[in-house]
Amino acid sequence: MTEQTDDSLTPPRAALVGIVGGSFSGLFGLGGGIVMVPLLTSLGGLTQRRASAYSLAAILPAAVVGSIPYLTHQAVDLVAAGLLVVGSVIGAVVGARLLARVPESLLRWLFVGVLVAGIVRSLLDGFGEPPEVDTAEGLPSLLDGAGMVGLGLVMGVASGLLGIGGGQLAVPGLSALFDFAPALAKGTSLVAMIPTAVSGTWVNARNGLVHLKTAALIGLVASAFSFGGASLSVVLPDRVASVAFAALLVFALVQQVRKALERRPH
Repeated sequence: MTEQTDDSLTPPRAALVGIVGGSFSGLFGLGGGIVMVPLLTSLGGLTQRRASAYSLAAILPAAVVGSIPYLTHQAVDLVAAGLLVVGSVIGAVVGARLLARVPESLLRWLFVGVLVAGIVRSLLDGFGEPPEVDTAEGLPSLLDGAGMVGLGLVMGVASGLLGIGGGQLAVPGLSALFDFAPALAKGTSLVAMIPTAVSGTWVNARNGLVHLKTAALIGLVASAFSFGGASLSVVLPDRVASVAFAALLVFALVQQVRKALERRPH
């Protein structure tokens, strides 16, 4: 069986994926690959494998732009981000290498698991306490530092294999394991995602899974349209936004499961 090419991902389709993905990501304050991968398989016509590769590359400009407000508000722990990167750049290379080898059907079911986790997290966020804003303080202990490197490794493997951003794993990990406030966890994770995306995309480009110009178009358009979505998000109550995002993920989940079942051998 030959790998499907990405000829169907023309510049207009790539721009459309960026517009829709960026708008949703800005509107709901979440997204990254969890929004981009389903769009790339449906609107972009890519296989799950190539969608993961393109999503990881497209995350890069969005991560750079998105990290600026966190950095200006000192909502990034640079030491923790550096420790995450130590593990994540290695993990992203491992994940990207696995991406070239793991069966397409397994990739789909793994992404289904990511969507289910995203739905649960969105609903919990919507009915939880409002997030606090915090700034970085002090240096982590040796044990905490090793734990952050390990968390980065897991984050990197997931990013390289599934094309998702680090926030899906790093944000709850930093909050639950190291008592980071939600805003600080998001900012730290976003900064760490920049070198993570670079290392994984480097492997994917060498494996011929991604055209960098097309991925850059998606990422830049998504970054531009995320501002519009973010502007709209301020008028939405947090609970409504979380439930709406969960509904979007349920729709993506149904599509992913349908495609996975369609491709099962008879």
